[in-house]
Amino acid sequence: MHFFRLFFDYIAFWFRATNAHGLHSPFVFELYTEVIEVQKKYYAFFDIALLRKKLLENGNPIEVKDLGAGKRNSKRKTSEIAQKSAISPKKGELLFKLVDFFRPKTILELGTSLGLGTLYMSEASAKADLYTFEACPNLIGLAQKHLENAYAKIHFVEGNIDDTLEANLLEINQVDFVFFDANHRSDPTWRYFEQCLRYSHEETVFVFDDIRWSEDMKSVWQKITADQRVSISLDLFSVGIVFFKKGIPKQHFNLRF
Repeated sequence: MHFFRLFFDYIAFWFRATNAHGLHSPFVFELYTEVIEVQKKYYAFFDIALLRKKLLENGNPIEVKDLGAGKRNSKRKTSEIAQKSAISPKKGELLFKLVDFFRPKTILELGTSLGLGTLYMSEASAKADLYTFEACPNLIGLAQKHLENAYAKIHFVEGNIDDTLEANLLEINQVDFVFFDANHRSDPTWRYFEQCLRYSHEETVFVFDDIRWSEDMKSVWQKITADQRVSISLDLFSVGIVFFKKGIPKQHFNLRF
């Protein structure tokens, strides 16, 4: 049922979506043509692909503590987590290109998993402070091994994000880039959005993964794009990006990705 819903959603989205020829916003046109649709392969992609291959071949079991949409503890193979839960190459490369383009100094990642998304963002910005939040200590342990030689300065925050996010935001004070990939439910997603928004500024970028994970996630994505504090929102079907630029008309774009 989930597959068929996504399939029909995608068909409807594709007919609504545009490419560079339909963009009249100079900012969005530049972002789309220089970042989103660019197929360039950076050196870091090959190293991360090798790591992904090793993880997909790793049959060792790991006890996973899940506080997100699944909300259960289970023993799973590392290969299964890499296949089903780790960020895809396409999305990871998008994160890399976005961080490379905007050059944020402070990055938050809500949901570390195996650390592949963290690695993509780290490789794009050697000078950034990257705070990655994860509830499962075993996943953090694995991610730390993969990120030992990361370019960015990585700060691992272990525990339920409901308990750890606000205190860390207070200490960080200002965020430039946030990747939301922790709890695929509307209430926590909206709560994290509100919390991070209080520490954002005009140039901050928010990226939301799996915006069509469920009807619940679709509803919160629509709520976020409708929020008057959001000036520009980009819907890439499975990923959403929002901006908070001042002095421009509110705009929403469905973009082919």
